[in-house]
Amino acid sequence: MEPGVRCRMTDRASLRAPTSGGHMFRNIVVGTDGSDTAAIAVAAATELARLTGATLHIATVGGATTSAMLGDPLAGAAAMSIAAEETRDELTSIVDRAAGPAREQGVTVATHALIGSAAQALCDLAESVDADLLLVGNRGMQGGRRFLGSVPNTISHHAPCSVLIYETT
Repeated sequence: MEPGVRCRMTDRASLRAPTSGGHMFRNIVVGTDGSDTAAIAVAAATELARLTGATLHIATVGGATTSAMLGDPLAGAAAMSIAAEETRDELTSIVDRAAGPAREQGVTVATHALIGSAAQALCDLAESVDADLLLVGNRGMQGGRRFLGSVPNTISHHAPCSVLIYETT
């Protein structure tokens, strides 16, 4: 590669013709939290899916709600169920908004609203859909968090597939 060139664009045909046959990517997982920086990562994943014919799996992850978090340690199962349903609805709204532009570009999209640890849930999803690529933004990769367990850092060590940490900041 030439001095000063960090990467080189390739022609689109080569993205569809790896040496083993088929497509370079069949399933791409991308994580979003609904933020502007996450939208940059989703846009990058959308473009890769569009170029390669892959299915794009857009996922967001929320934490599990406990009765202590609701302010009443004795809150019953009904209150927990309502809180979990509200959380799931909010997460579904995030992935549905993120999926709109990809669908407009003709990309096949599946959305996933997950509960749990973001890094673990995204890795589990990548495994369950047999992902070829897990793409996340680099938010949280600066400063001390780079070493102390940011989502992108954790994913880079535990994903069951190739990982692309996309610069969004």
